[in-house]
Amino acid sequence: MADVKITVAAKLRPGKIFDELAAGNVNPDCDTVKLGAEYISRNLKMPEGFCSWAWADIQRDVAHLALGGDFRWINKPGNMVSCCTDGLRPVVFKLERIEE
Repeated sequence: MADVKITVAAKLRPGKIFDELAAGNVNPDCDTVKLGAEYISRNLKMPEGFCSWAWADIQRDVAHLALGGDFRWINKPGNMVSCCTDGLRPVVFKLERIEE
């Protein structure tokens, strides 16, 4: 089973919907992960220090890559783009299978 590198690729701002629905104390930028941060998933486990909410959203894509699968709509085998489902502060992750 391969390890998978998870890179924080983008932090999105949904604009008007955030302004309409976010509580006054909510930061418009996700505080949990930093842009450009890299994590390694080994043996299909959540990396230390990674957001458990984001992990719940991306773990199936990590598992698919770790087990040797590819995504036909991604032009580079062993890669995927996945994101957390925090609608107010979504974060995009680049996933890369680490080939030995």
